[in-house]
Amino acid sequence: MITVSFRSNSINSGTSFNAAFLANWPPKMTDPLEPDRYGPTSISFNEQILANKLAGIGFLHLGTIQNDNEILFTEPEFETLILIGSTGAKLWPVFQCSSEFADGLPEPLDRFTMRVLSRIAAELGLKVMFPFEGPPFHPFQQWALKRGGFSQSPLGVLVSEEHGPWVGFRGAFLVPDTKPSKATASRPGPCETCSDKPCLSGCPVSAVSLNNGYDVSKCKGYLRTTPNADCWSGCLARRACPFGREHKQTPENARFHMESFIRLAEG
Repeated sequence: MITVSFRSNSINSGTSFNAAFLANWPPKMTDPLEPDRYGPTSISFNEQILANKLAGIGFLHLGTIQNDNEILFTEPEFETLILIGSTGAKLWPVFQCSSEFADGLPEPLDRFTMRVLSRIAAELGLKVMFPFEGPPFHPFQQWALKRGGFSQSPLGVLVSEEHGPWVGFRGAFLVPDTKPSKATASRPGPCETCSDKPCLSGCPVSAVSLNNGYDVSKCKGYLRTTPNADCWSGCLARRACPFGREHKQTPENARFHMESFIRLAEG
């Protein structure tokens, strides 16, 4: 029996994660990894299998990095970190089918992510970490920059050439040294070679600048006082980015995140 702990909570692998279910996603309006609906399955760790299963439920395998003096893994027995992310276009329809989406309780996306990734981690004998557990918070952006392929953008978010500014970090798996994984080769992100930088002129209140970055208070103030702003259907500066446009959020998905952003600001 494997137990994965985070914060003050523990998730136990009493009901196993079902591989056949993930391989045949999407079901018709069923909850991902619903424990009473899908029987137990044994899965041995294989990184390609992991990537395929994550993709089947809307998550992304974003690459691996090795533990060294520049990366702060708190457990020395783990040698490799696997970054897990998502884009709105892939994860949103899966999340909408979950029990967390409909239960009316706070932080539904975080709770959905925690449940699903913890189940996978327990089944494969990995440790899982989340960007929303803390303080102290795990340095997900530093890990992504170490992995390579990401740029620090004026928007404050990291941008990748493939997924643009639409990729979100959802978790990370730590792999023991008994299950070695080849680290992903590091490469630069796209922002430094983007000459036009249309994100800088996309915001209607100029809350994004090259010298000062993202002015959070200006953005929040505009959203609070302009309920019909086009920004509620997706940040205009993000939408101006030329990278990863096929991964952008739907208007409904964007409004969900904008409302969460405002609630967090007012909390």
